[in-house]
Amino acid sequence: MRTARLLSVLAAVALTASAAGTARSADAAPTGLHGFLLRADEPAKTSFSRTPSFAWSPVPGALHYEFQLSLSDAFRDNSIIFADNNAATPVEAPPITLPWINGSPHALYARVRAVTPDGATPWSANFGFDMVPPPPPTPLSTYPGLLRWTPVEGAAGYQVWLVDAHKIEESVTNTLDEREFYTFHPTASWTGTVRWRIRALRMDSTVSGSRINGIPAVTYGAWSPIYTSTNPAFTGGPITLVGTVSDVFSNGSATSPAHKLMPGFLWTGNQSLSGTSTELYRLYIFTDKECLNRVYSSAVIGSPAYAPRPFGPLALPGTAPGVTAARSQYLLDGAEPPAFTYDGDSITTSESAPPAAPTTSVPGAPGDTAGGSSSDSSSSSASSSSSSSTASSSSASSSSSSSSSSFTVTGKTGAPIDLWDTNWPESGYYWTVVAVAAISPGAVYSSVGLAGSRGGDTSLALTNTTGFNSGDTVLIGAGTTQESGTITAVSGNVITLAAALKFGHGSAEPVVRTGGNLQYQDLELPQDVCASGRVMRFGKESEPSLVSSGELFATGLSDDGRLTSAVKTTSFYGAPLVSWTPALGAEAYEVQWSKQQYPFSPVTLANGTAGVLTGGTSIVFPHELGPGTWWYRVRGFDYSLPTGAQQMSWSDPAKLVVSAPKFKLVTPPKPATASKKAKVAAGLRTVSGTGFSIGVPTSWASQTIKDSVASFVYRNPVTKTNVVEVGSSGRGSRTMAQWAADLEVELRSGTDATPTSSIVTLPAGQAVRLVLTRTVGGAKIVQVQYAVDGGSTAYTFTFTATAAHYSADRLTFTRMMSSLRLTS
Repeated sequence: MRTARLLSVLAAVALTASAAGTARSADAAPTGLHGFLLRADEPAKTSFSRTPSFAWSPVPGALHYEFQLSLSDAFRDNSIIFADNNAATPVEAPPITLPWINGSPHALYARVRAVTPDGATPWSANFGFDMVPPPPPTPLSTYPGLLRWTPVEGAAGYQVWLVDAHKIEESVTNTLDEREFYTFHPTASWTGTVRWRIRALRMDSTVSGSRINGIPAVTYGAWSPIYTSTNPAFTGGPITLVGTVSDVFSNGSATSPAHKLMPGFLWTGNQSLSGTSTELYRLYIFTDKECLNRVYSSAVIGSPAYAPRPFGPLALPGTAPGVTAARSQYLLDGAEPPAFTYDGDSITTSESAPPAAPTTSVPGAPGDTAGGSSSDSSSSSASSSSSSSTASSSSASSSSSSSSSSFTVTGKTGAPIDLWDTNWPESGYYWTVVAVAAISPGAVYSSVGLAGSRGGDTSLALTNTTGFNSGDTVLIGAGTTQESGTITAVSGNVITLAAALKFGHGSAEPVVRTGGNLQYQDLELPQDVCASGRVMRFGKESEPSLVSSGELFATGLSDDGRLTSAVKTTSFYGAPLVSWTPALGAEAYEVQWSKQQYPFSPVTLANGTAGVLTGGTSIVFPHELGPGTWWYRVRGFDYSLPTGAQQMSWSDPAKLVVSAPKFKLVTPPKPATASKKAKVAAGLRTVSGTGFSIGVPTSWASQTIKDSVASFVYRNPVTKTNVVEVGSSGRGSRTMAQWAADLEVELRSGTDATPTSSIVTLPAGQAVRLVLTRTVGGAKIVQVQYAVDGGSTAYTFTFTATAAHYSADRLTFTRMMSSLRLTS
């Protein structure tokens, strides 16, 4: 736009300024500030187990709102946790995890104030509240070898304290197998009674810098009391599958429900197809009924039930004496010894996979090789002291805007031991259990590689190391130079020995495994046991709920200016807040917006992504999208799924109507004691320009700038503060945020300075507000530019003042822009 070329001229005009004005603020503070989880009209409460959203009654004439959360009711600077200095409507969804904290009467406080054409109102009355962890889970009826409990809404996982085994295990579902109690001692004295405690876990998610004072937020809740579970005596017989269980039970039939959490798996018996008795088992999950395409391999366990664990299997014994010792103790966790399928393939449990990397940016569309981009939430880090009464800068982004910012999570994810959603019952997974035995390895033959070896070497290259493992004993060479060794490591075709070789060995000399550590061998082939009928199906699916009894979880301004919820209105003005119920297993959520229900075509936001990522369960409508009929959908991210594929199912799209206002933002009349202020407010005269009229202070005079395209120029003759208007083409098909980004680039290139931008709503319509501070001729000046969206035309007003006069003049700028009316 042409206004960039005028900035230097206007700066020179302002440098002769010498006088300052005074600012004033509005009188009425916002009222009705309160917290909620799903809708603002839900029953009032002051205790929450996850970060609440906030709403308050709108203030007439408000341009925007400033919102703060604090540990202190005095709102000292070092106690402020979160601040948003540019909330467009009277709702707020802080994108942070709040710490567990409570007080007498409260330990956390929220407050808000409005910024009006007259300045900032006083702060509202504080809303005090507490963050209290949810009650610990309680036991559910269960099956032999398995612990089961009530899922906690919003929990990312659970820690289970096995009291008698002196272990704490983690689960991302609502089940835990009792492998410690059964493995190598499946007798009633070990398995009959299991004592345990449990607590819920959560992820600590924030937008970068949004927990301002850095207070930590732990990721665990309170421990439960000690629970006691009992098991019947173990019985033998053929291995028979029973079903899968989470918060629901499934026997694999088409009428069985799908699981919202990764289930536990149940079976009875201890005999393989051949009738061989076993005390160890391994579970496999496949995508096909022939049991060929394996997607999950369990740890080797001794219990008649299995539930995935994200932090690894039992440290099974590797020697016969170790097995003897294991029969009189609880096994610790650790790496499994070498294990093999029935047909000889090496097998590693899914529990030992590398940890999954959490999704912290919005993924690209399926097939988009460029991947995702930065997450879409940011928050203001600015704060002001409790005694401040002037409006602070509105350049910070709203906490739910689509400007780019870093989304971070804190917490351990562990191995990806969950499975993707299916279209149950049309599609699902197939699972089976096979018998396993700990066996001593037989002889394996190889030979020394081409390089040979020398006496004193501790490593030896072989022609083939298949079948060789750490702990194996080997004979190397023949005749008088034959010697024995113990393998400590195998890497490629090289074995490492516990002791140095005594002799050199030439190429092709024999190397024979004579014995070694125990290996855990499947005693049957999944393909065979599935063909015999030992196979069962289950489904997995989950989605957040956006509605209750057909009504949206939405809160915002009605089109006649009242704070309301979707219970009482079908449309909202400005930027409403939408919420959803947590999805079991989800640690983060993505929200997308579309102009049509089907096909759902997500709009691309200003930062180039097609969605907004948040760790909470609410978000404010992106103001840049503007009025209209919108459809939105929500999906969770399960950090127990593999890296890059953690998306869960989308919710059904929900309709949200964002309308233009039917009300005017009018500042209420002042009482008689404010007559002096009324006189100042009345000190504007209406002047007309091309396509608009605006109020200009009566003391300002019209000016002409030589050789300039600007025909509308007014200046304060004392301070030399000035305003200029230049018309140009409108924003076209760009969103407001895209337009703001383009204007920033243009100003930056024209001035070599860095402007800040925000989207504001004026009585004349939406506008981009840019603020630029730079030094001209040795003096610091401030330039504030409003680009007003007038459809096919943009009206750009640029105010220029010296830094010394800006504090006094900026509210005059705001009052003038509030008086703007477009006439064409």
